Order: sequence, then C-alpha cells, then structure tokens
Amino acid sequence: MEAVKRWKSSWRYPTTLLCIYGFFSTVKPLEPFLIPFLTGPDKNLTMEEVNNEIFPVWTYSYLCVLVPVFLLTDWLRYKPVVVFQCVMLFITTALLRWTAAVAAMQVMQFFYGVVTASEVAYFSYIYSVVDLKRYRRATSYSRSIQLLGYTVGSVLGQLLVSFDLLSYNNILVLTMVLTAVALFTSLFLPMPQRSMFFHQKQKTPQEQGDGMSEARKHSGISKISLDEVKKEDEKKPEEDGEKGLRESGPVTEELGNPNNAKTCSKVLLQLWRDFRECYSSRQLLYWSVWWALATCGYNQTVNYVQVLWEHVEPSQNFTIYNGGVEAASNLLTCVTGAATAYGIGFTDVRWEQWGELALGGFSGLGAVALFLMTFIGNIWVCYVAYVVFKCLYMLLITIAMYQLAADLSMERYALVFGVNNFGALALQTVLTSVVVDSGGLGLSIIPQFTIYSSYFSVISVVFLLRGVFSVWKAQRNRGKQKLQSGVLL
Repeated sequence: MEAVKRWKSSWRYPTTLLCIYGFFSTVKPLEPFLIPFLTGPDKNLTMEEVNNEIFPVWTYSYLCVLVPVFLLTDWLRYKPVVVFQCVMLFITTALLRWTAAVAAMQVMQFFYGVVTASEVAYFSYIYSVVDLKRYRRATSYSRSIQLLGYTVGSVLGQLLVSFDLLSYNNILVLTMVLTAVALFTSLFLPMPQRSMFFHQKQKTPQEQGDGMSEARKHSGISKISLDEVKKEDEKKPEEDGEKGLRESGPVTEELGNPNNAKTCSKVLLQLWRDFRECYSSRQLLYWSVWWALATCGYNQTVNYVQVLWEHVEPSQNFTIYNGGVEAASNLLTCVTGAATAYGIGFTDVRWEQWGELALGGFSGLGAVALFLMTFIGNIWVCYVAYVVFKCLYMLLITIAMYQLAADLSMERYALVFGVNNFGALALQTVLTSVVVDSGGLGLSIIPQFTIYSSYFSVISVVFLLRGVFSVWKAQRNRGKQKLQSGVLL
C-alpha cells in the first residue's frame, strides 16, 4: 500500500495515465479506410461529396476553434480539455457510425476539428504536472505511445479488413469501446495546479535556464552540442535581433493564491510582447515561414491522399493496403526524426548558412514525390512516394524545431510553435476554400495534387534562391575579413 501511495505521488502516475489515454484515443482502425467506407455501400456518398463538401469542414472548424481552445486549455489547466477532447472523439465516431447524410458528415467533421484543436491539452498536460528534470522523459513516453497507438490502429485495421474479420461498421463500434476506455482513464488524471501562461509558478534563475534547455531537448538536441554549433554564430551581426530571446519569457507569479491567476488581457499582452521579440529575429522568421508553408502543404496532402489512392486504384478492384502503408510511414517518420535529431547533435553544420539550401533541396524532393504520386497512376508508386514524402517532411521539421528551440525559453518555444502551426492552418484554409471547396474551384483530386506538387516546387525554388544568396553573402563577408586582415598585417 505504501508503494502505491509513493507511485501515485510521483511523476510516473500522471505519465502512466496520460500514456494509457494517449494509446486508446489514437487506436483508430478505420482511419486508413475512411474513403472506401464513406463511398461504399455503408454510406453511399459520392467522391465529389466527400472531397469537395465534407472534408473541407474539418479545416474550417480547426481554424475557428484553435485559438479559443488554446487559451481555454491553459486557463482550465489542461485536464478538463483532455476529457472534453475524448468526449468529442466519442461523438465524432458515433456520428460516423450511425449517420449517413452529407449534412451529418459535415457536423462530424466539425466535431473532429474540435478534437484536433484540443490535442494541445494532451501535449501540454505533462508540462504542468512533471518537473523540468523529468519533462523530457515524460514527453518522450507520451509522444511515443501516441505513435504506437496510430501504428497499432493502422495494423489492426489492415488485418480486420484484409481478412474480413469485421465490417466497417463493427470496426467503428470497436473504436468507440477503445475511446470509452480512454475517457474513463482521463477522469483519473490529477488536476494540475499550474499552467504555462495563466497559472504560473514563480521560477528561480536556475529553473529558467532549465526551461531553455528542455525546449532544446524537446527538439532532440543536447545542450552541449547546441553550444558548440552556436558558439560562433552569436557573433554575427545578422542575429542582433536574437539578443533578447534567451530571456525567460513571461513574468511569473507566485502560485497558491487564486487571485494571482493572470487575467486574459495580461496574458494576451505578454504573448504579444513575446511574439514581437521572437519574430524580430530574421533567422527565426525565415525558418518559421518555411514551417508554416510546408506544414500547410503536408497537412493538405495527408488529408486528401486517400482520395488519390481511391482514384488510382478503386478499392472494389484491389485489396487495398492503406493500413499497412500508414503503419510503415509512421514508423519510418519516427526513425527519420530520431536519426535527424541525433545527427544534428553530432555534426557541426552552420545552419544559418546552409539551412535554407537544405530546406529548398529537400522540399524539391518532396515535390518530386508528389508529382510521381499524381501522374504515374500506379498504386504501389503512390504508396512508396507517400512514405518518402512524409519522411522528407519529418527530416526538415526536426531541423526547423532545432533552429527555433535553440534560443527560446520553454514558454516562447510553445508560443512560436503555436503561431507557426496557426499560420499553416490559415494558409491551409485559404488553399482549401479556393482549390477544394465546392464553393470555390471544387477541383477533382488529380488537379488538386498537381497544385500541391507545384506548391512544394515553389517553396523549393524560393528557399534555394534564398540559400544561394546566403552562401554567397557569407563567402563575400569571409573574403572581406581576410582582405582586411591582410591589410592590417
């Protein structure tokens, strides 16, 4: 009994419960087969209705609720939003199971947008209940268990569909049972006493330094390797705007008195000040622009790739392997991200000079993968190119996270992370409303993916040109310095 009490009072208890929640809430066996389900005899929807009328609602819903959910999550201290997310997920699955009309499917997509926006509570909860020394370890557990849940769901769905063990409708019932387990688990999560912005605990200078280190570790980069890479970079005049980024971020207040909780206006004002100071760094701004642009295209590709697969090889004529492909892509992207983070820590690359060339070059490879998916017309080529595309994105987003986390406190890293993703979502909303929505151009899937491929080609060209200019500028400055040194001698 004493051992149980010690366990419940330690960091392992909330981490274990959150991992159980994260696993059962992400096991979704039907997700890789959503298009065959919606366009098959169960729902009997047309591809145009799914592509141009139903799927766009998710993007609009996600954008509308993202900022309110973000603020409410911090104000309510995470747990209520975690429970709320699971309730919304249960409702989404129930609507998918027992309704069939286009309007009902649009409502389902709206609720799923709320579910997606609420994921911030899952990723932020650990910050509020685990001290910074344990934060990296607890975060790795919670993120890994989500990946495991997605992978198990994809493999399970593939087995159930390939061997005809359960119908699509019964798979949804199984998903609801798993979601109910996650909901039950979330009720036992301890209620946090602090949050990142509204309910802050007073920090010592040592804790503020730890917060910066953990932000770096969150990107998979050790402090030692970071200092080695950054040692000479701080001397460059182009990075003068980064001078204030190492400060601790928001002013904190003593915890314990409810009256010390910050008002919304104070939090928004502090966030605005941090936003202006963070994005005054030109280097951070360039990486953030790529982050927003690439994430927009990546999300749009992942959201509509099943429609492309169904167009290339209709599921009625082919034993589809969507679940196996999703499982393989999840595992390979995880390996790619981990290997990239490890490699950055042990290689001395001047990313402020060569980073934009890397962004442009690998974005170009991603564009090639999308063009192959669009025009080859072979389902196996589509599958392989999709996996390659996801791995390339994970490679670059890991490098981008490293660059952004290098000089930011934990609070400011969270702010920049949120702003970049909001920018990506805003761009995705514009792209969806113009290209996909039936109220806009309402294009079919091949013209859509032609635009997505061209979109990444433009990103590649822009950053390649910018990268060439950065290299030329660095070489010219180095030549001037050598010339001046020679004159002085």
